[in-house]
Amino acid sequence: MGCFAIFGVLLLCFLFETHHKTVRGNIENRGCDLFDGRWVFDDSYPLYESSECPFLENEFVCLHRPHNFYLNYRWQPNGCNLPRFNGEDLLTRLKGKSLLFVGDSFSLNQWQSLTCMIHTSLPHTKYISITKEGLSTFTFPSYDVKLIFSRNAFLVDIVSERIGRVLKLDSMEVGKFWKESDILIFNSWHWWLHTGKKQPWDFVKEGKHIYRDLDRLVMYEEALKTWAQWIDENVDPNKTKVFFQGISPDHKNGSKWGKPESITCKGQKFPISESKYQGDPHPAELKLEGVLRDMLKPVYLLNITSLSQMRKDAHPSIYTGHGGHTNDCSHWCLPGVPDTWNMLLYASLVQT
Repeated sequence: MGCFAIFGVLLLCFLFETHHKTVRGNIENRGCDLFDGRWVFDDSYPLYESSECPFLENEFVCLHRPHNFYLNYRWQPNGCNLPRFNGEDLLTRLKGKSLLFVGDSFSLNQWQSLTCMIHTSLPHTKYISITKEGLSTFTFPSYDVKLIFSRNAFLVDIVSERIGRVLKLDSMEVGKFWKESDILIFNSWHWWLHTGKKQPWDFVKEGKHIYRDLDRLVMYEEALKTWAQWIDENVDPNKTKVFFQGISPDHKNGSKWGKPESITCKGQKFPISESKYQGDPHPAELKLEGVLRDMLKPVYLLNITSLSQMRKDAHPSIYTGHGGHTNDCSHWCLPGVPDTWNMLLYASLVQT
């Protein structure tokens, strides 16, 4: 094989690998995977105090925790550094644009983190916060920037029909609203597991078929395929950036970090010291990555699952403001882990 032929093969391999990484959404910094790293103690953290942001949800403000070591950990990628968050720089980059989070309470967790991070970076910059009918809008008027959260746990449509509430796995009329934003950040998974009174639908519909129930992981994958088709058909990558927040893990089973199963996040003071979580890869994350690989348009995966799995110490636990009647090992305290998600988001916006 001649030199030019060999060069052509190598070039094709490079282009394929580059496309593959873009579709999967790995954010890299000069060959460094920012999602591969470890948590290190850093007494310059946290980035802000929760009291500086009176708009934070009470369930995310863990003021009465007796141990606050979780506040002083910073994510350190292997072989490179995350850029320090700069709220003024981010608002300047976003000037005249809107950023929309679409998802469940983990999107709310990240959206509230980002609004607080920017507000505390620029405490004298005026903001307007309005919540109405499941839509929350946080505006910085002097920059003409809107940070929006739309509560939509399934992404696909739930409609009221004669038979009851129907979850339509192949319908996405709600997507019409998404077209108005310049940056889209999606999230979905945890509500797919709800049953009984917490389940917001009565029937599942796909095509002409109606079901009482289906395997939840299968339903999730089918909904993601509908979402992916909508993105491929409706998004212009030259105008709109699309992200998907990886699966946010819970810490309800201590066996996954080498402790008896009766141990939850309650009383946990430190991150998992091992570089790898002992549990299996999250099945929903694997489904998500598979759908992203098959997409035509680039979607950047905020691959926060593995790094969040190490943080069994950073949940509200019983310090949710509900009098100790709950033990929340799913959501995250603020300041906390979602700040790192937003630092990774910021890094991706700086680099792309």
